[in-house]
Amino acid sequence: MENLQQFLPFLLIIVVMYFFMIRPQQKKIKQEKEFESSLKVGDKIITKSGLHGKVSELAETTVVIETMSGKLKMERSAISLELTAALNKKA
Repeated sequence: MENLQQFLPFLLIIVVMYFFMIRPQQKKIKQEKEFESSLKVGDKIITKSGLHGKVSELAETTVVIETMSGKLKMERSAISLELTAALNKKA
C-alpha cells in the first residue's frame, strides 16, 4: 500500500499529460488527415505560409493550386485547416 502511495503522484502526472497534451494532439492530427483527404478540385484554400488559391489538380500526396500569379504544386500537408476553414466561413 505504501509503494502505491509513492507512485500515485507520478501516475497522476502521466494521466493528466495524456488528457491535456497527447490526446488533443492526436485528435488534431486526425482532423488534419481527414481535411487533406477531403480536398476536391475547386476548393478555395490558404496554405500554412499564407498563399491563397484554388485547388486545380489533386494527386496522392500533392496538390496543384491556382493563384493569381500561376499554378503551384505543393504537398497536401502544406494547406492550413484553420485558415481555410476561416476563409470558407467568411464566404
